[in-house]
Amino acid sequence: MQFENSREFAIELDKEDKLSKYRDEFIFPKVNGKDVIYFVGNSLGLQPRSAKKYVDEIMKDWAELAVEGHFYAEKSWWDYHERFSEKLAKVVGANPSEVTVMNTLTVNLHLLMVSFYRPSGKRYKIICEEKAFPSDQYMISSQVRFHGYDPQDAIVEIKKREGENNFRTEDVLKKIKEVGEECALVLIGGVNYYTGQVFDMKTITKAGHDAGAFVGWDLAHAAGNIELKLSDWNVDFAAWCSYKYMNSGPGNASGCFINKKYHNKKDIPRFEGWWGHNKDRRFLMEPEFQPEPTADAWQISNAPILAMAPYLASLEMFAEVGMPALIEKRNKIVAYLEFVLHEIDKEVDSSFEIITPSEQDERGTQISVFLHGEGKELFRFLMDQGVITDWREPNVIRLAPAPFYCSFKDMYEFGQILKKGILSKEKV
Repeated sequence: MQFENSREFAIELDKEDKLSKYRDEFIFPKVNGKDVIYFVGNSLGLQPRSAKKYVDEIMKDWAELAVEGHFYAEKSWWDYHERFSEKLAKVVGANPSEVTVMNTLTVNLHLLMVSFYRPSGKRYKIICEEKAFPSDQYMISSQVRFHGYDPQDAIVEIKKREGENNFRTEDVLKKIKEVGEECALVLIGGVNYYTGQVFDMKTITKAGHDAGAFVGWDLAHAAGNIELKLSDWNVDFAAWCSYKYMNSGPGNASGCFINKKYHNKKDIPRFEGWWGHNKDRRFLMEPEFQPEPTADAWQISNAPILAMAPYLASLEMFAEVGMPALIEKRNKIVAYLEFVLHEIDKEVDSSFEIITPSEQDERGTQISVFLHGEGKELFRFLMDQGVITDWREPNVIRLAPAPFYCSFKDMYEFGQILKKGILSKEKV
């Protein structure tokens, strides 16, 4: 399609957009009395209007049924988490039995590493990407120290080539082969939080397995954003937060994937608790743990129902729309945003550098932009004008036009505000 940088063209794209009606299903903050242009769905998704209804249902059941809500609420609490498995499985490309919801992201990664980081003899190293999201760095370092290893020795970082912004798959594969039989685990963020680069998870997973290692993925920036086929790729485990592209609310519950080949095993190392016990026998209070024959065996405590309610509300929309339709719009709106950025770059005495890959299969919803010659005052100007975006040092803004609620008109209007901010001598 031949794009045009005009309001009229953007409005026409919105008229053609089959998902445009979903914009009204979300609540937008306002600046200067107008809905913001919201680019930080990669940090915290907007609130679905239906979220309050789902929470209110729980509050009503709690008030009217108290403890009996576990069994007699319309959405009974004791199996509330089971309502997620089929819908989430379609989002991440898994069998329903391989998906569960529990805890929060880093907690779940720690718990999953009990099962999948089992250093022994000379096989003790973990391969990850350099400058991973800090929480992953802390988590991996603490795990290797817990097992008695020095992080400087046990953690092997894949690095970008000098002068390049993104990782090369060939370099990842080379490093896995180089570490070889010393590699116990490959654990990488499926989408790099800084640049928005999507890793070739299928190819990397196979390489890790060929080296005899477990392979897991942190899908914080991938779930609800890109096409995932965790079962087909034979991934061992994965976890993701739900509050970014999946719009579940701040700090909300995490989703997990555990490959079915590890299900129904009593001998696998795992921290165990009541909620992972065979649910048909859970209330018999037996002393010996009998794992659920699904990913639910990794659950430990009662599901946090109030926290999960907004997640379920959002997930209903994902089930209604489907990932293929979201990805189709994502590709188009990100391409239009990229076009607008290049057009504005031509009109101002500045220099933008998009550090996100331009290839469609190597990026998701996010575009990260180096604003050469511009300081944080430009970011503040954008925020004051109602463009909610994300600043990363030294001078990068991350733009994530979530397809559920961002419009093509937003992309055009952002371009005009950005141009004004660069040309203005009165940036706040």
